[in-house]
Amino acid sequence: MKYITRNLEAVVEQVIKEYPVVLLTGPRQVGKTTMLKKLMEGSNRNYVSLDDLNERALAKTDPELFLQLHKPPVLIDEVQYAPELFTYIKINVDKNHEPGAFWLTGSQIFKLMRGVQESLAGRVAVLSMTTLSQAEISNGRMEPFALDLGKLAIRQQERTPADTHEIFKRIFKGSMPAIISGINKNNQIFYSSYISTYIERDVKELSDTIDSLKFLRFMTAVAARCSQILNVAEIARDADINQLQAKNWLGILETLGIIFYLHPYSNNLLKRLVKTPKLYFYDAGLVCHLTRWSSAETLESGAMNGAILENYVVSEIAKTYLNCGKEPYMYYYRDKDAKEIDIVLEHDGVLNPIEIKKTANPGTELIKVFNLLDRASTPRAKGAVICMKPTLSAIDKDNYIVPVWMI
Repeated sequence: MKYITRNLEAVVEQVIKEYPVVLLTGPRQVGKTTMLKKLMEGSNRNYVSLDDLNERALAKTDPELFLQLHKPPVLIDEVQYAPELFTYIKINVDKNHEPGAFWLTGSQIFKLMRGVQESLAGRVAVLSMTTLSQAEISNGRMEPFALDLGKLAIRQQERTPADTHEIFKRIFKGSMPAIISGINKNNQIFYSSYISTYIERDVKELSDTIDSLKFLRFMTAVAARCSQILNVAEIARDADINQLQAKNWLGILETLGIIFYLHPYSNNLLKRLVKTPKLYFYDAGLVCHLTRWSSAETLESGAMNGAILENYVVSEIAKTYLNCGKEPYMYYYRDKDAKEIDIVLEHDGVLNPIEIKKTANPGTELIKVFNLLDRASTPRAKGAVICMKPTLSAIDKDNYIVPVWMI
């Protein structure tokens, strides 16, 4: 199997020199353990997984003995299964003050974070890993996406160009390491198996009362509404569950790093705004599988092509931040007149409005909506239309045209 270099490696190598504990969270099968095992090659670091039920039982019942048997430096996989370890890790850290002593991974992000905040505040660097990004797949450098002409020109040199058909092939294929590396060549079989394992292992770990078939129907209802404003009532109706269940199950998908939200941008000068978030999946390939598209060609011409393209672009931009160890300050804008901006990026005291369209020739009508941000207290800077145009271009001096493959 060919190892795919992860952009988060540089961040990990930096923080292990500064923090005694490094915690890497993210969904299963995205490459957390593979990357950390690669980084520990040639060292004397121990490895133990709490997927092993015997090791898990020991960690839960006698965490002090567990850490005596698995002395630091150590990589502890799926540490969320034994939150009892956190207090004893804290004791060890406070006694020895050794940078990089504990490397931890976990798949249940918020449950895990609570345990960390209670025991390891100030002692742990928390990083998030997602599925592979376009940059990682094409071996390009990773920097947070920004509407800077110089940085965009560098991106254009380092990314692999793609036309509309190729972009939808990428979307349909998905971005799971096992698929991209060629271990699993049939993405439909992979995603089917992934969902089954994911439901049986992780979802039931969080709530053992969940019916697997109902949860799969629920996931399909959620996927059918990617890139849309969250409507819990519609999801509950389609999944044949009540709204409280739907809210709880959405929380599970978010906790496990499967979905994320863009919240509406607002400040005290912008009125009459919608306040409900929009829903996205980190992996557009999973969306394609859940919504039963049979090929990239049918997806490209299908009714959901715009929504799934938007999901892909939003998730790829989010990955450019997360893979650099940074939080993406991404929002969307929509007022009660249904005027909408797909993405509002906030950074360095300015706003960048971005529209996403499946067109190769965007016109000036697409950027008129950007003027809505002129009433915000934060100044508006450069804007962009991310679309299928093959090369970097511009609508005018303040608004760029960025190909999807350049993200």
